[in-house]
Order: sequence, then structure tokens, then C-alpha cells
Amino acid sequence: MSDSESPRLPGPSRGFLRQTALQVKLVWRLMRDRRVSPLLKLLPVATVVYVFLPDILPGPIDDTAVVLGGLWLFIELCPSEVVAEHLRDLNAVVPGIWREVDIPKVEAAKPGEPPTASGGETH
Repeated sequence: MSDSESPRLPGPSRGFLRQTALQVKLVWRLMRDRRVSPLLKLLPVATVVYVFLPDILPGPIDDTAVVLGGLWLFIELCPSEVVAEHLRDLNAVVPGIWREVDIPKVEAAKPGEPPTASGGETH
């Protein structure tokens, strides 16, 4: 699969934590998608099992590298059109208008009295 035909995760310019969160969300969605092979879904499961049972592989293998590598391999082996669809949904911007809401400041009340909002009239 060439890079031009498969829309994969964006490069490191997005930030490591944001990129990792996007990758985890993508894996979650791909795991729930019926178009992804059940056999392929064993890869992320095996990756998570490794985190809890690290002694199944001999040698000094870094857990983070195993997890990120397993998730990356899973995404790469999934059908590219399914990955593209889920990435498009995850990166979609929800249209809306920002507006400020004036919330009255609540002043502390003496015990037994209800709190009052400042800035408004008291009766």
C-alpha cells in the first residue's frame, strides 16, 4: 500500500499525546467495526495482554514500544477505506457558534441564609 492511496495518521506535528489519543480512539472504532477481520482484531488484544503479562516475551522489550507498535500494525493492516472513514469522523469539526454566557457570581452566605448573586438587585 503506498502512502498516496492510504490515508493514515498524520505526522508528529500534531503532538505526541494528541496523536496517541487519536490512535487509541481509531483502534477502538476499528475493533467495533464488522468490516475488520476478527483474526486481525486479535493483534490489539494480544498487545494489551502483553502489558499485563510482560513475561510472555523474553528479553528487555520496552512495553511502550510493544503497545504502540501493535496498535500501529493493527491500523496498517486494516482495510484502508475503513481506516479513512473512521479518521474522517474522528477529525471532523462540529459546526457551531461560540458565545459567552454571563454567569452571576455567587457570594458566600452566612449559615442559615440562602446565597445571593452579586450584580443583581436584592429585594
